Amino acid sequence: MDNVPYLKTTLPNGLRVLTAHMPHTRSVAISIYVGAGSRYETPEQAGLAHFLEHLCFKGTVRYPSPQEISQAIDGVGGAINAATDRELTVFYCKVAQPHFALALDVLSDLVRQPLLASDEFEKERKVVIEELAMVADSPNQQVDLLLDETLWPGQPLGRDVAGTEASVRGLTRDMAAQYLHQQYVPNNIVVTAAGAVTHNQVMKHVRSSLGDWERGVPEGWFPAVNGQAKPRAASKYKATEQAHLSLAVRGLPIQHPGRFILSLLSVVLGEGMSSRLTLELREKRGLCYDVHSYMSSFQDAGSLTIYAGVDPADAEEALSAILLELVRMRDELVGEDEFDRAKELMKGRLLLRMEDTRVVSDWLGGQELLTGRVRTVDEVTEQIDAVTREDTRRIARQLFVAEQLNLAVVGPYRSPRRFQKLLRL
Repeated sequence: MDNVPYLKTTLPNGLRVLTAHMPHTRSVAISIYVGAGSRYETPEQAGLAHFLEHLCFKGTVRYPSPQEISQAIDGVGGAINAATDRELTVFYCKVAQPHFALALDVLSDLVRQPLLASDEFEKERKVVIEELAMVADSPNQQVDLLLDETLWPGQPLGRDVAGTEASVRGLTRDMAAQYLHQQYVPNNIVVTAAGAVTHNQVMKHVRSSLGDWERGVPEGWFPAVNGQAKPRAASKYKATEQAHLSLAVRGLPIQHPGRFILSLLSVVLGEGMSSRLTLELREKRGLCYDVHSYMSSFQDAGSLTIYAGVDPADAEEALSAILLELVRMRDELVGEDEFDRAKELMKGRLLLRMEDTRVVSDWLGGQELLTGRVRTVDEVTEQIDAVTREDTRRIARQLFVAEQLNLAVVGPYRSPRRFQKLLRL
């Protein structure tokens, strides 16, 4: 991946195609990104984008059954799957180079010609409800959902991408067909390919399978609303062996100039075995096995989240220790050696990931769909190198304020009151 890592073509129908030629590899990864997700749903539609993603795998015009879809890719040793998030849905496939045309053919049919058969719709409704039940039995996933509800109450960002059992039971085939017609249109889609294939090879097949697809008028996403004026805490009772804590502050949108500063701050704080949170809570205090931080960025909002799983008797001490680390980030400059190590970790992690054709395909598709611009790896590493210690303290002072603290706890607690009183900075 050098300074010009990809080629891009926009077809007359608005479909964007980006490719990265990686001749040293033996694989090709193809991704189809769609502007569809939970932020594009009304409350009545909650979970519809995720449900539709499932339905696309239940049969298409050229591959009429789930077995034919899976066997087409399994039969050449490939892997195919999809995922739905808040602002996008992605269908992806990775195969050995000789089979890239097959992979592109299958993916194209999935997004353009799913059958949405009534009998498959009802069967898949049961599958999705079981998926929701699985999440309900997982406290570390439940705490993430509870945190989202606390951060973004009464809006799409605060809902489970998969919806609720009640909303899924209310979805109909007509709703899915309408959503497909509305959002799955070429001017709302990005196709990417990375690996041992050229741009011309990809374009030949894309023009054949998707070039005559008619444009549409997709709906936009619902904006985020922040009316928070004081810290919030929520808890969900579960008779677990661990207390699961998730603490978040509001972050930065995906195109905010300070996003790389916040990302580096998160690395210092809680990413990696040498991060401050790991050293303090795990190595020094012995409070937990897993503690980490991560950053989420959306079109108009974001968050920085810290998770820890601890003994219920140690939960208050753990929360106090986490808050103390936020205060340190806000009030003190990070040491030069620690700061340099965090930069190298961040850059090294990125560079190592870019050896994978699937990662490169995602790198192109996610950026193009959400921002309309693809940063090169060199551009990103330059942005990381440009961050100063003063920058991280400035962003910490801006974001680490008590009024914007949000805490979710899942464990053997009937009320969040004991934690609410600790939410001070």
